[in-house]
Amino acid sequence: MKESRPETQSPPRLRLRILFGTDAMLGPGKADLLERIRETGSIAAAGRAMSMSYKRAWSLVEEMNRAFRAPLVDSSRGGAKGGGAHLTETGEEVLANYRALEETIAEAGADRIETLRGLLRETPLPPSDIPEGK
Repeated sequence: MKESRPETQSPPRLRLRILFGTDAMLGPGKADLLERIRETGSIAAAGRAMSMSYKRAWSLVEEMNRAFRAPLVDSSRGGAKGGGAHLTETGEEVLANYRALEETIAEAGADRIETLRGLLRETPLPPSDIPEGK
């Protein structure tokens, strides 16, 4: 018998992580960082918006810039005119393709996700109460 799920539970969702061999990866965190850079015009502000240190945000930007044929983010240092950052044409293309792929996968997997959701317990058992073989 299928157990009912509480209505207050958030809906299941997929998180897409693409591994390009051993040296390059693109996932939801990097895509979100690119979006925040686009919105704020700043790597530091994008990092703050994501509760991420500037060093971590900068490190992820450098990692993405090294992985793709052309940089995804162009930045200039601060100073009298102030610094800033923006997505390059390649950055916009990578982000758009990643988001489109996320949407395609979510749509294609919706039925299977609901099937899996229906197999979940309403409340997970505590670790010590998991029956053997079940």
